[in-house]
This record gives sequence, structure tokens and C-alpha cells, in this order.
Amino acid sequence: MTVPGTARTLVAQPLTATAFAPFGTLIDTAQVAPRPMNAGMAQRFHDLAAIEVTGDGGRVVVGLVEAQPYPLPLRLTLVERHPLGAQAFVPLNAAPFLVVVCPDDGGRPGRPQAFVTSPHQGVCYARNTWHSVLTPFGAAQDFVVIDRGGPGVNLEEYVFEQPWTVTLPARD
Repeated sequence: MTVPGTARTLVAQPLTATAFAPFGTLIDTAQVAPRPMNAGMAQRFHDLAAIEVTGDGGRVVVGLVEAQPYPLPLRLTLVERHPLGAQAFVPLNAAPFLVVVCPDDGGRPGRPQAFVTSPHQGVCYARNTWHSVLTPFGAAQDFVVIDRGGPGVNLEEYVFEQPWTVTLPARD
């Protein structure tokens, strides 16, 4: 959503599986039914996202990111994409974070779209999807990150000539 009269301002919308589908997969336990495991003492929410990797020697890697909060409104100047593999971020607490994605427009990012997650939602950016950096707000936040490791250049960055401003929706 764009605020009238401010063409480079985006208001983050609630993150839904449908709205995010062109850019990847919403990681949310509400999307699948759990199955019991460990003699019924645990529930597994299986196959929440596919981590696609390409290229010789490419492999899936799992890491942990400790991310500092960004001030709001966010001044968006940089987006990135990963041509050789998907990238998933799963928060380790219930705090929301911003998700900003752009459709591809001839090899460059198109007009950004901004979302704010609900508690415990994560995202898996599809391979080659333009997205902002990991953007918690309000407090530092830890994430499990699942992406591609191995040889090859798996990072492209784009700096906007004019920054975008991303705000949260007004509260009722």
C-alpha cells in the first residue's frame, strides 16, 4: 500500500501466504496440520518450506543470526537476492519483523512491497527474489537462517537511487 501523495512511502501490510506467494513461502505452523512424534510427546509441523539450491557443490546450510533492531520508519536503500538458492528466516521468539520484497523488473528490483509478520511467522525467499535485509524492529531478535552454502556467487545487491520509506500500519 502506498500513502497518497508520498510515492516512495510504503505501509507494511500483514503478511499472508497468498500475498507472499510470488516471492516465496510463508513459514507458519498455522499452514499445516501437525503430526505426532516421540510417542505423542511432541508435534512436528513438517515440510514448511523447500530450500532450493543450485550450482555445483551447492548445499543447504543452517545458521543462527543475532539481528539488531532497525528504527522506524525504515529508510530502505538496499535490497539483495540470491541467484543460487532460497533463503529462509525463522524467528526464535514471537516478535514481529518487517519483510520487504520486490518483483523482478528486467534484472532489477521493481516496486517494493512491505509486510509485517505475525508472531512466530517466518519466511523463505524463493531463489532470485529481491528482498530487504533482515529487519527486526523494537528489540534485537534471533533467527535460524537456512540457505545455500558452497562455491559460486550467491549474492546480488541493488542500491535504490532514491530511498523508500516503510512504515507500520496505523493502530486502531
